[in-house]
Amino acid sequence: MPHELPKSYEPGAIETRWADYWIKEKLFSVPTPAPGLPSEKPTRPVFTLLLPPPNVTGRLHMGHMLNQTQMDIIARWHRMRGFVTLWLPGTDHAGIATQMMVERQLAKEGKKRRDLGREKFVERVWEWKKLYGGAILDQMKRLGASVDWDREYFTMDENLSHAVREVFVRLYEEGLIYRGKYIVNWCPRCETAISDLEVKHEDFQGELYEIRYPVIGADEFITIATTRPETMLGDTAVAVNARDERYAHLHGKAVRLPLVGRTIPIILDEIAQPEFGTGAVKITPAHDPNDFEAGKRHNLLPIDVMDEHARMNENAGPSYQGMDRLDARALVLRDLQDQGFLVAVKPHTIPLGKCDRCGTIVEPRLS
Repeated sequence: MPHELPKSYEPGAIETRWADYWIKEKLFSVPTPAPGLPSEKPTRPVFTLLLPPPNVTGRLHMGHMLNQTQMDIIARWHRMRGFVTLWLPGTDHAGIATQMMVERQLAKEGKKRRDLGREKFVERVWEWKKLYGGAILDQMKRLGASVDWDREYFTMDENLSHAVREVFVRLYEEGLIYRGKYIVNWCPRCETAISDLEVKHEDFQGELYEIRYPVIGADEFITIATTRPETMLGDTAVAVNARDERYAHLHGKAVRLPLVGRTIPIILDEIAQPEFGTGAVKITPAHDPNDFEAGKRHNLLPIDVMDEHARMNENAGPSYQGMDRLDARALVLRDLQDQGFLVAVKPHTIPLGKCDRCGTIVEPRLS
């Protein structure tokens, strides 16, 4: 009796069986030499592709599927050309992102990570990895990715950690790794540095504050414009542009920092643009990446006025120490107003950077 072909393709009835068969038969495995035996040099050309390990923060999405399909095409094409082809699979621990997901899970239970303590919280993180790491691998197998499952890895596997340490030490011994201070994107809520890719920028209708700094030895002020008056407590200079004739008579002079009383120099730097604000800008190397570079150009010592929680520290002075940065801003503005240093407050659109994980305003921080 002839078989009747279905009118539509049903992938669930066909693809699962073949995907399981490929894994069972190890069709995409590249044999590893037995311990102690010399490895033979391949007589065929070799092609190796590392799967960018997906984070164990959930399940695969369409972006992963597109990415892996493209890599699968490349791997299969090289096999068809006769190459010894290894496509290496794995998953990534994605520490901070995974921590955030587990914390959200705990929040639904009315708990915080500090309620559990370090050991219990780490146990919960490993439980999460077991659940979602396994789900991600099952999805890849269901997709039919032609990887070598015998070589599956996890970024916190001991052999990988050993390899990372080995490479790090080699680079250090070759003088290619060194330690120094730089401005990082700091999330006060996650208490960690995050990459530029993890900062989400949103335009925010804020204010531009004009503040006047008394010039030392002269009966005049120089007015600067800033969107972050609370950081002025860490100012180490005021910059003007050498081309700006308005400030030519102030070259080489110094000013007294309002509220603090510290004497800081007036420097000439391209960071000051005559057409923006008043043409004069405050330089706070510890709290702005551009100011940090300007500080290096002029050998200015950075003064950090915030802690890791974005609260003002002892360098901010006793009037502001311990305050949240935004609360400190309000008090700084009030004090500037009371002492006659606040000239104007103007509407200004600010590109505000927020942590992509939790939405907290990111703080440029010296680290």
